[in-house]
Amino acid sequence: MSILSGKTALVTGSTSGIGLGIALALAKAGAKLILNGFGDASKAIAEVGQFGGQVGHHPADVSDPAQIAELFAYAEREFGGVDILVNNAGIQHVAAVEEFPVERWDSIIAINLSSVFHSTRLGLPGMRAKGWGRIVNIASVHGQVGSVGKAAYVAAKHGVIGLTKVVGLETATSNVTCNAICPGWVLTPLVQKQIDDRVAAGTDPQQAQHDLLAEKQPSLEFVTPSQLGELVLFLCSDAGAQVRGAAWNIDGGWLAQ
Repeated sequence: MSILSGKTALVTGSTSGIGLGIALALAKAGAKLILNGFGDASKAIAEVGQFGGQVGHHPADVSDPAQIAELFAYAEREFGGVDILVNNAGIQHVAAVEEFPVERWDSIIAINLSSVFHSTRLGLPGMRAKGWGRIVNIASVHGQVGSVGKAAYVAAKHGVIGLTKVVGLETATSNVTCNAICPGWVLTPLVQKQIDDRVAAGTDPQQAQHDLLAEKQPSLEFVTPSQLGELVLFLCSDAGAQVRGAAWNIDGGWLAQ
């Protein structure tokens, strides 16, 4: 299947985890991929490259608007621009509001929210000029509900959904769409750490995983990066052309409660 043949997708935070799962789904559908993330990207490049399309990587720190601009300049220079933008990069910190480090708040808002704005404002003109584009923002169930200790993350993800609605409206009469995906628990390193903390406190590993899921996610199963990738692929297809400004839950029933 090559429904995205000739399209270029940029996925931020895509050298591992959710971002890599999304990149793989898009590459399998024929898209050229621009990966983004810190550290050695060679393994991710090889995984995405197995589908035969062009793959690039840019190490931009998306907390810095100037580096985001460099990322889009690279995309224009090497790929002819961006057709599909997936804003995925994110970080987390847990602390009560009165104890929340100011620098952690600033960095979470910068990476989880402001980077979505900067990438969108830089990506939209090219999409409009080409007459087609897809923007998919990876929000969270925490864009719609709160959790204790996650003030910055919850605030940022609520902001992402609000921004998604505005961009969805501003592009409503064009062939550019903007939507958000709201995952529940995905077994990322951040979530694995929460399981490991329970194990360190004396809980059996399987029980620790069950207990974590049981608190929020009725399916008692993790959402997988490949499932998220397939949902992004749907939003990029003709079938998703009238999904605009949506916040799509994929959360094992979390928000149905």
